[in-house]
Amino acid sequence: MEIHYAPSFLRSYKKLSVSLQLEVKAKIALFRDVDNHTVLFVHKLKGALEEQYSFRVNYKIRIVFYYLPTKPKSAYLITVGDHDIYD
Repeated sequence: MEIHYAPSFLRSYKKLSVSLQLEVKAKIALFRDVDNHTVLFVHKLKGALEEQYSFRVNYKIRIVFYYLPTKPKSAYLITVGDHDIYD
């Protein structure tokens, strides 16, 4: 899967601790393979974020993204953070 990064994702990523940044990189590497999506608990969001999806980095941290409609097998990562990112 091809991954694209929003400026908002890069800003929130830089604010994470170095150890958490390494964990995020590892989960994104897993996310590239569609077969790992169940391991990462990829799921569609509801409410105001209904067009977006999320997957787990760890118990607390999530990555919000959407699939690019014009490019099959491509995702656009929007942000990374704890559950406050859903607000």
